[in-house]
Amino acid sequence: MKFGKWLKRQIEQSLREWREQFLRYKELKRCVKAVGQSPSPVEEAEFLATLDAEIDKINAFFLEQEEEFIIRHRELRRRAADLAAAAGHDAAAAAIRREIVDLHGVMVLLLNYSSINYIGLAKILKKYDKRTGAVLRPPVIEAVLEQPFFETGTVSRLVRECEAMMEAAAALVPVPEEAAEGRAALAAAEQSIFRNTVAALLTMEDVRAWSSTRGSHSLPPLNLPDSDWLRSFEQASPIPTQ
Repeated sequence: MKFGKWLKRQIEQSLREWREQFLRYKELKRCVKAVGQSPSPVEEAEFLATLDAEIDKINAFFLEQEEEFIIRHRELRRRAADLAAAAGHDAAAAAIRREIVDLHGVMVLLLNYSSINYIGLAKILKKYDKRTGAVLRPPVIEAVLEQPFFETGTVSRLVRECEAMMEAAAALVPVPEEAAEGRAALAAAEQSIFRNTVAALLTMEDVRAWSSTRGSHSLPPLNLPDSDWLRSFEQASPIPTQ
C-alpha cells in the first residue's frame, strides 16, 4: 500500500472532528509534482511556505488539545480525590472512571497524531529532495524536532498519570450483584475506547519501526508490554515503504 493511501486510512479511522487537522499530504504531493527538477528560488520558497502553513496548523491543533487535556486531567484528579475521601457515591465513581478511560484513550490518539504527521512531513520532504536534487529534508526535519507537536513529553506524562488514576478509580466502583448492569455498560464503553487506544499504540509502534527514517531524526522506539498480545485485539496496518 502506498503511503498516501495508508495515511488516508489512518485519517478516516481517527476522530471525525480531527480529520481536517492532519497533514494535507495529497496536496503537498501535488505541489512537489508541480515543481520542476531544478526549481527556482521562488518555487522553493512557495513550497516551504505551504509546508510551514501545514506545520503551523498541526502545532495549533496539538497545543489546543494538550491544553484541554491538562485541564480535564486536573479536574478529574480533583474529583477522584474528593470521592476517595467520601462514601456512598457509586454512580459518581463509575462516571469518573469512564471519563478517565476516555481521557486516556484520546491522549494516546494525540500521540499517534503527532507520529503520523511527523512521518508524513519526512515523506514529503524526501519526495521533494528526490525530485529536485535539493537537500531540504535534513534542516527542515531538524526544525520540526523543535516544534510543539513533536514535544510530546507533557501528554506522555498525563497518559502515565491517567493509568495510575484508572487503577485508583477501579477501587471506587461498586461490585455488588445489583450493580451488574452498570458494570456491563461501563465495560462495553471501556472496551470500545480500549480498542481505539490499542490501534493507536500499534500504529505508533509501526511508525517508529519504519526503517527508512532510522537515524538522528528518527522517532524514539515505544516500549509496549507485549505487541503480540496487543495485536490480538486490533490488527494494525503496517507502515508502507513507498
